[in-house]
Amino acid sequence: MATTSCVRSKGRMLYRYSVNLQHATRRFSESSDKGWFRSLFVHKVDARKDAHSNLLSKKETSNLYKIQFHNVKPECLEAYNSLEAEVQDRLHQDQDYPCEVVGSWNTWYGEQDQAVHLWRYRGGYPALTECLAKLRKNKEYLEFRKERAKMLISRQNQLLLEFSFWNEPFPRPGPNIYEMRTYHLKPGTMIEWGNHWARAIKYRQENSEAVGGFFSQIGDLYVVHHLWAYESLQAREETRNSAWLKEGWDVNVYYTVPLIRSMASRIMIPTKSSPLQ
Repeated sequence: MATTSCVRSKGRMLYRYSVNLQHATRRFSESSDKGWFRSLFVHKVDARKDAHSNLLSKKETSNLYKIQFHNVKPECLEAYNSLEAEVQDRLHQDQDYPCEVVGSWNTWYGEQDQAVHLWRYRGGYPALTECLAKLRKNKEYLEFRKERAKMLISRQNQLLLEFSFWNEPFPRPGPNIYEMRTYHLKPGTMIEWGNHWARAIKYRQENSEAVGGFFSQIGDLYVVHHLWAYESLQAREETRNSAWLKEGWDVNVYYTVPLIRSMASRIMIPTKSSPLQ
């Protein structure tokens, strides 16, 4: 009798599990169908027709971006910020140099004693080449580099393009904290990432937190940087949590997570001279 009762109990459990699984499968199928239907009205790019940089970047501009990561000796960070601000301001104001500072920060949470600079070259690679050629002949700038080198432990840079569906970064008042979320994607997945985020970015615009989205062209490849602005860490948490309440955001996360090899988050504080405050 005990054996028969146990078998019946297990049978009922298996039946309930089967019913629940069917309901869950049906809900996922319906959600997928809706996602597929909605995707008919969203522009998707075909990876086979052109280079990724042409398919994903903005056609109406020819902006090229450079991001710099400078690891500074802890005792030199204040002097470094002052020196960097002085030189950045000169270059930013000089019309002979086709470059401008988009933002400068010190990392608050993440890699410590680090400075991050984002530059824009309006005119693409020719503008970058022109700017570098002029800087090589600028004696003040060469002296600045020598002085700056004494303060650094290491440095790294990347050349970036901006995603066509992201905001272009413009100066904004503060005070804000900034988060740079960096994703190292699996090779061959950049187009798929772009297609999903072209839909997902609309869920992150209500609080004007989206600053800019970029993907690497030279340096570490298949790297994506998303730049966000928040009033505080608490505002960041509330804004991110609110995204999960919007239908469709979970689908974006579900499909983009498998594309990622690794990811990191930096919380950054703008320097006094940064156009992004």
